[in-house]
Amino acid sequence: MHRLLPFALIASLAFLNMARAADDDEALSPKQALQALNDYIGDWHGNGSPDSPRADPRDTWRESVGWTWRFKGNDVWLAMKVKDGKYFKTGELRFLPEKKHYQLRIKTAEGDKQVFEGEIRKDILTLDRVDPKTRETQRLKMNIAADGARFVYRYEYRPRGRTIFYRGYQVGFTKEGESLGATEVKVECVVSGGLGKIPVSYDGKTYFVCCSGCLEAFKENPAKYVKEYEARKAGKK
Repeated sequence: MHRLLPFALIASLAFLNMARAADDDEALSPKQALQALNDYIGDWHGNGSPDSPRADPRDTWRESVGWTWRFKGNDVWLAMKVKDGKYFKTGELRFLPEKKHYQLRIKTAEGDKQVFEGEIRKDILTLDRVDPKTRETQRLKMNIAADGARFVYRYEYRPRGRTIFYRGYQVGFTKEGESLGATEVKVECVVSGGLGKIPVSYDGKTYFVCCSGCLEAFKENPAKYVKEYEARKAGKK
């Protein structure tokens, strides 16, 4: 059976069209920019391996990653938590309006802190950093595949003085509870605009949120988010 397009992909296209139509001096807010990545939200389980067609099966590993929205005052970001990660432990993904770039602050499995910055290129979030010791350029590429059922991230590197990137490793995940053959009813998260999963109530009505971060934000100020949600619905009519 043909699956519907990922809910957040449709929303992200709308936001990108808004950006193109806006004046040059009108920038997307961090929340609007991060909504383009709403399909990341959820728990994923996958396998990692060297990014090579001849990779040794003995070099593979298993890890899980969970993505949630986080809100603190005017600050908003996507939080990443990796379980059994070979390279990464946690991360915070933000959008920087002044640079019009995404920024991912990573804590590695060894406890080091790394900062990657970049943009969405052809539906792939592409983020770079320069290692301060080796001056090697390191790149992370993240994307959704299989109509929202798969999440993939890849690591590439470009040695100092070189012009091309070399493959390092990749990790491919399947979303928890996702069925590749089923078509499910899509409901909107009242906070982020993503795919609602968790029911919440306010003023005698039931709404949905997509993750624990949005659930916390809704509980703190349900009237605010219901008002924004109703305004979005009215704008789509």
